[in-house]
Amino acid sequence: MKRAQQNLNDLLAFLLVARERSFTRAAAQLGVSQSALSHTVRGLESRTGVRLLTRTTRSVSPTEAGERLVQNLGPLVDGIETELVSLGEFRDKPTGTVRITATDYAANTLLWPRLVPVLREYPEIKVEISTDYRLTDIVAERFDIGVRVGSEVAKGMIAIRIAPDMRMAIVGAPSYLENHPAPKTPQDLIQHSCINLRLPTYGGVLTWELQKGRTALRVRVDGQLTFNGTYQILSAAIDGFGLAYIPEELAKPYVQAGRLSWVLQDWFPTFPGHHVYYPSRRQSSKALGDVV
Repeated sequence: MKRAQQNLNDLLAFLLVARERSFTRAAAQLGVSQSALSHTVRGLESRTGVRLLTRTTRSVSPTEAGERLVQNLGPLVDGIETELVSLGEFRDKPTGTVRITATDYAANTLLWPRLVPVLREYPEIKVEISTDYRLTDIVAERFDIGVRVGSEVAKGMIAIRIAPDMRMAIVGAPSYLENHPAPKTPQDLIQHSCINLRLPTYGGVLTWELQKGRTALRVRVDGQLTFNGTYQILSAAIDGFGLAYIPEELAKPYVQAGRLSWVLQDWFPTFPGHHVYYPSRRQSSKALGDVV
């Protein structure tokens, strides 16, 4: 097997020299030294017992035997190269499965609108989306890409911003605020029933981060309900079960419709927008490129 591979490599090297009529040009294309290429061709001539090239100080040309080999070998090599090029059609056709980890909010508002036209245009692509709030190790868990706010992207990843900065908001339903006067300071939140978000990575719940000017606070809240998804928190807040800490853009239409009200609005903090991220050593994927 090794001898056959060597013979094939040597034949291809000879063919290139014969076509270029130059060891110098052929060696440059192959990325080897001129002396190494000359040694290769001499080895082929020694094994076949036939002189294949006529060498002078100014030129190189195939002998009669060499020309016959060029005529017979050339079309075969060209055919192989044509078939290899044609494989590019399969490579350029988006296929395969793309595994994505994202929060439910990012999946609904950022990923899905982008995926709809891609999936319709390329039905061969399969997409698996896992939604949670863990700081997922996408390499260890074999995800192709992750989507998180910029501050949560692990170091060493290639990150591409896909959304502007995100503002978090505190909201409550009118039915809740009728019986529980709205807090006037962040410290007042500990007297309220607040709906928590479970963070499996830390084994705890999300601390509410607030900011007013240069003053930043972290408040640990408590309440009757804890969820591991943003949309359950939203529903519970609309139903009057307490205050919720959710993305402002998610709450806005419900505030405008009168189903929720802003609470401590001058303390709403801003976080880096969502990013798509993936390992720098990720293999190139046509399907993945179309999804991202």
